[in-house]
Amino acid sequence: MSRRKKGRDVSGWVIIDKPAGPTSTTVVNKVRWAFDAKKAGHAGTLDPAATGVLAVALGEATKTVPFVTDAMKSYRFTVRFGQSTNTDDAEGEVTATSDARPTDDAIRAALPAFTGDILQVPPAFSAVKIDGQRAYAMARDGEDVTLAARPLYVDRLELVARPDPDHAILEMDCGKGGYVRAIARDLGQALGCLGHVTELRRVWSGPFDVEDGVTLDEIERLARSDAIDALLQPLEVGLADLPEVLCTAEGAARLRNGNPGMVIATDADYGEEAWASHLGRAVAVGIYRAGELHPSRVFNT
Repeated sequence: MSRRKKGRDVSGWVIIDKPAGPTSTTVVNKVRWAFDAKKAGHAGTLDPAATGVLAVALGEATKTVPFVTDAMKSYRFTVRFGQSTNTDDAEGEVTATSDARPTDDAIRAALPAFTGDILQVPPAFSAVKIDGQRAYAMARDGEDVTLAARPLYVDRLELVARPDPDHAILEMDCGKGGYVRAIARDLGQALGCLGHVTELRRVWSGPFDVEDGVTLDEIERLARSDAIDALLQPLEVGLADLPEVLCTAEGAARLRNGNPGMVIATDADYGEEAWASHLGRAVAVGIYRAGELHPSRVFNT
């Protein structure tokens, strides 16, 4: 006999303003415990030293995680010039130094090469897998890590402040799979002065903004209380980048059973992925075709 999974059938998004220190997994586990939720996940890992938006999904909202993970994200980060590290951030060992320091104009002139559709080699200390092993595990063991370049779309990369000659503060909006540490590393190399990230903050991720985030202290204060559910955002928020289709009660019933269901209003184009709602609640995600939604995932709400 299988053991019944403990916890509540609670669904929705919790937006955490992650502090520096804990891993993303640690944060997710703490949120799951605080809500006594059966299931939890997150949309987009943050390094332990990074802060900002960590979107945690509970229950049925975990089915919307891919749509937030694939969405655009924005970061504010500080680059330290004159040093490269083996991790491309301040947590690693310094591997080379340079006395050169770029001017503000030189930095601005270099940034267009890192915008648009670019190819980026992830840091050696990253979660990318090589023959089934995580790159960071191989790097920690002293193995030679060679990673292939990956495509990345960078919508915006701007210099926003220059506190001193050694540091520059930049902001970047990019698509899925971007490594800010790699941007800092490659920018330092392009400027001939080396560089690595010293501070990193995710400002927004898809529909979620850091200004709407709650702290782990607040999560701990309200843990296992009735009041904590007020921190939940609806699972439908995670579908904000998809067109919505409205369905009838009969259509909703068919969709929940995994069958195509009739929709009565939509802005979706034929063959486009969309989400169906009935009385304001998400029913399913699927492909819209000629008055019907053909479901690929169904919500039990």
